[in-house]
Amino acid sequence: MAETLVVIRAGATDYEMQGRIRGTLDVPLCEQGIEEAEQIARQLADASPNVLATSGDIAARETARIVGRRLGLQSKPLAGLANLDLGLWQGSRADDIRCRQPRLHRQWQCNPWTVAPPEGETLDEACRRVETVIERFLRRTFAHNVALVLPDPLDRVVRWMAMGQPVGDLWRRDSREPAFLTVPLAGQWRQVVRQPQPMMPVG
Repeated sequence: MAETLVVIRAGATDYEMQGRIRGTLDVPLCEQGIEEAEQIARQLADASPNVLATSGDIAARETARIVGRRLGLQSKPLAGLANLDLGLWQGSRADDIRCRQPRLHRQWQCNPWTVAPPEGETLDEACRRVETVIERFLRRTFAHNVALVLPDPLDRVVRWMAMGQPVGDLWRRDSREPAFLTVPLAGQWRQVVRQPQPMMPVG
């Protein structure tokens, strides 16, 4: 099994630059996203991953292609690693939802675990889905250092699962966060234990 996991955030798309909620919508990298991917590729030289896997969306695949070309690796798409499904919020500007539904916005900012996106998936559901895929992938991978390209905000969900890092604002991309994070794997993929929260349905 792999000893380290490098979690890479895919480059930005026009949706992130416009403050829109992308979720599972398939949007290619914008010009800034391509520059971000190229910068990640240069920075990853020291991390020396042996295997490069990616989510199946186009932004993640394009990022993985740029990174892989630099590192001499061919990326492997993993089924089941779609981005967080934010349902009917997808395509909307986060500021528009905040103005229309201020109570929902406050709840999402304070504790997104308690909010169910309309016709989308909860964070708990996304964690169970992603944990299964990554655990199976890592169990079958014998390389020491594995890199995984994920769209925003799925990369933050995985960082939370692996290291307990705060997920932050799942509607907005935070350019101040590092584009990748190396996670040591202590023998197996383990999800951080959390207390279940009461669910707040959203109409």
